Amino acid sequence: MGSRWSSEEERQPLLGPGLGPGLGAAWRSREAAAALPAAAAAGPGRVYGRRWLVLLLFSLLAFVQGLVWNTWGPIQNSARQAYGFSSWDIALLVLWGPIGFLPCFAFMWLLDKRGLRITVLLTSFLMVLGTGLRCIPISDLMLKRRLIHGGQMLNGLAGPTVMNAAPFLSTTWFSADERATATAIASMLSYLGGACAFLVGPLVVPAPNGTSPLFTTESSRAHIKDRIEAVLYAEFGVVCLIFSATLAYFPPRPPLPPSVAAASQRLSYRRSFCRLLSNFRFLMIALAYAIPLGVFAGWSGVLDLILTPAHVSQVDAGWIGFWSIVGGCIVGIAMARIHGKFLQFADFIRGMLKLILLLLFSGATLSSTWFTLTCLNSITHLPLTTVTLYASCILLGVFLNSSVPIFFELFVETVYPVPEGITCGVVTFLSNIFMGVLLFFLTFYHTELSWFNWCLPGSCLLSLLLILCFRESYDRLYLDVVVSV
Repeated sequence: MGSRWSSEEERQPLLGPGLGPGLGAAWRSREAAAALPAAAAAGPGRVYGRRWLVLLLFSLLAFVQGLVWNTWGPIQNSARQAYGFSSWDIALLVLWGPIGFLPCFAFMWLLDKRGLRITVLLTSFLMVLGTGLRCIPISDLMLKRRLIHGGQMLNGLAGPTVMNAAPFLSTTWFSADERATATAIASMLSYLGGACAFLVGPLVVPAPNGTSPLFTTESSRAHIKDRIEAVLYAEFGVVCLIFSATLAYFPPRPPLPPSVAAASQRLSYRRSFCRLLSNFRFLMIALAYAIPLGVFAGWSGVLDLILTPAHVSQVDAGWIGFWSIVGGCIVGIAMARIHGKFLQFADFIRGMLKLILLLLFSGATLSSTWFTLTCLNSITHLPLTTVTLYASCILLGVFLNSSVPIFFELFVETVYPVPEGITCGVVTFLSNIFMGVLLFFLTFYHTELSWFNWCLPGSCLLSLLLILCFRESYDRLYLDVVVSV
């Protein structure tokens, strides 16, 4: 199915008086732009240098939230020895991430009604409480485990903001040609934080069998516990610094909007949900995002647990997880930047996002099938080597993670003028629901994990079919390109 613009009758309420009838002509020729009212021709479009500082603070917050969420999965063997965690505990520590999305709609309301500053301050304060709770020195292991679970739960409550607010921030602060890049950076940094946990944990914390490259002589329980607590204290310190910087300077919006879309009318909170739930195309593309990304997020969080039966060490599993996410972040930001460069050729962009997603999910389906069959080498007789595991996992991460900013842009374009925070909040809530369901089953069926691996190609194939049937529309892009011509 092809893409289309919405009708002029549908767009008229967004444009204000005097801006409707001339827009079709303005789209067809630059000369016709002179016929637009002076207010439209000189429409809002000022950007401020401080936008990069706002993006930096938000991205750092998202980075650390992802880092804290994925603290325990990469060092699950060490955590078992130091604190007596069970497989159920490890799965639950990862599960606190999707559980934190249960009050997602409250954070969406706060973002819509109170703006970016209040929402970000509350989010960073919850992270300060959560990381601080994990650092309380207590010798009772049972109580310590409960404090760690409580800290992970509070950090999970920060997830709705760092995962949902990136498109809202980019629309509020950035011009149309920079918007996709800002969305990609802000949304990808959370994934990058989770990737760095794969690197930091195994390199700093020694494995129980003494395979850590930095600590090969002593791997007693006390030493492992000391190294884990060093990581926890470091994360707490970084979160406190970011909270202090955000408290000192994080304006809710610029003095003047950077684009026509940023200044246009939006639907109310209640009408936004009615529009989303009644839009079949949005529900289709939302499921195409939520199912595979939710499965992949849960799979990444317990990657060490999945690769342990394949005799992959804690350090190697960490590097595999790290590069699979980093590769996706780099490719995602690069594609968003290319999208911004071609924004002036809007007829070229129209229809390209769907094609990009089709290519990405075709690659994700193939690479996830390769990984799953490789792990079943006793049946398939495919070579189970470090090279094949690295290649299949990294390709899977590149294809899936790089699709996130493309999806976010497509969500907002599909249901505009629904506010960005509400739109992305709904889809990330759905994604975390799927991740939570899988991790919930993992707490009961953790002895044999081949079923979890098969969820990857199955979800990617389903998403591929949904994207293929999806019909695009680009209403926000229409306003920015035409009215600001």
